Amino acid sequence: MNQHEQLAAFVAATAEEFGVPGLSVGILTDGQELTAAHGVTSVDNPLPVTADTLYPLASVSKTVTATAVMRLVAQGRLELDAPVRRYVPELRLADEQAAERITVLNLLNHTAGLDWNLVGAAAGDGSPASFVAGMAELPLIAEPGARSSYSQAGYNLLGLVIEKVTGLPFEKAVAELVLEPVGLCNSFFDTDDIMVRRFAVGHSRGEDGELRPATPWRAFRSDDRANNPGGGLVSSVSDLLRWARFHLGTGDGVLPAELLRSMREQTVELRASSFGDGVGICWFLREVGGARTIGHGGSGNGQFTELLIVPERNFAVVSLANVGPDGYNANQRVVAWALEHYLGLVEEQPEPVAYDEAKAREVAGRYENDAMVVDIATDGSGLTMAVGIKPEIRAAADEEMPADYEPAAFGFLDAGGDEYVITEGGLQGQRGYFSRDARGAVTGVDLAGRLFPRSV
Repeated sequence: MNQHEQLAAFVAATAEEFGVPGLSVGILTDGQELTAAHGVTSVDNPLPVTADTLYPLASVSKTVTATAVMRLVAQGRLELDAPVRRYVPELRLADEQAAERITVLNLLNHTAGLDWNLVGAAAGDGSPASFVAGMAELPLIAEPGARSSYSQAGYNLLGLVIEKVTGLPFEKAVAELVLEPVGLCNSFFDTDDIMVRRFAVGHSRGEDGELRPATPWRAFRSDDRANNPGGGLVSSVSDLLRWARFHLGTGDGVLPAELLRSMREQTVELRASSFGDGVGICWFLREVGGARTIGHGGSGNGQFTELLIVPERNFAVVSLANVGPDGYNANQRVVAWALEHYLGLVEEQPEPVAYDEAKAREVAGRYENDAMVVDIATDGSGLTMAVGIKPEIRAAADEEMPADYEPAAFGFLDAGGDEYVITEGGLQGQRGYFSRDARGAVTGVDLAGRLFPRSV
């Protein structure tokens, strides 16, 4: 088989194995683009998925927002080390000193100390300004600059920074700063632009095992513009390969080459994170088989996105899957296969040590952020972790929300340490760690780059 046939066969087998209705994959290798797709846009209204089918990118959108910020830096209109209040003087947080100290860079690399997101942000007119007006209600989980904890709220705040600096709505500003000059002609925020094109519908699997379309189509309502900076872009494999080419290049007159390269230089270290070893400017940095990679993933309502770039090998892989939660594992399989098949790079998978009952009982309990709950339990022979949306938030929602993750086994990676790996289920392979106070008491758990403080 030639390269196209090999990729097509692998994509088809992966989609079937993980039960993905529609899987679209792209590879950039040696300057050549290879694409393959298998399945349909929707089980109810099926059309074949292709390299141009639109999928919600969810958090991969952050890479576009960050690049728009860097273009404003290049134009001398914005400074990374400047306090956010220089551009958004109305910013109010629970901690007034924190509000004064948070910089633009803190938002870009998730070190602002902000919790994950602000639930109910679509109240008001659903704009970035209305979101920021409610940020005094958002918990602070650390001092600015003290540590990285992934924050959707931080990127939504960047959306208002962009609006203030440009005087334009966020979506129009990003189109002029990034989408149009880079040539991303198949990437949109507006539902009116999306609905006249072929797009993938997310799916969830019911208790009976049957797939059903997930609603809302994105992880937030269409009138909630506040979440566009952190997760609202919709795009395709073809455009994401073009996006990867841009970040592998010299800036194409959009960004100075040195500023573009600076986005993949580490600004903060990560500990025991599936995201990688550190964060650049938005990009997560990870070493695989001795090669440095940059990447970002995204998860929406029954939709998962993965983009990984290997700059030193001029290589990129994109995988878009329209089912939850198995789409995450399907994308991880695609990325691992592509790295090994095209570059000979294999990432070693960590193995947990033997179960320790005393340590298990020490960490068992409930952990939560503003939107989600992590429940950790032990039955005397193993540990499990369940992750879900807070029941009160789910009960109050006027729309369907993504399914919770059922209890899944996990284990510690070192007998004397606090780092762990999940070994089964929809979060299989996710790594994290437990944090402690000065007395050694467990105070929180990091999962998917987010800190969940202990509540019970």
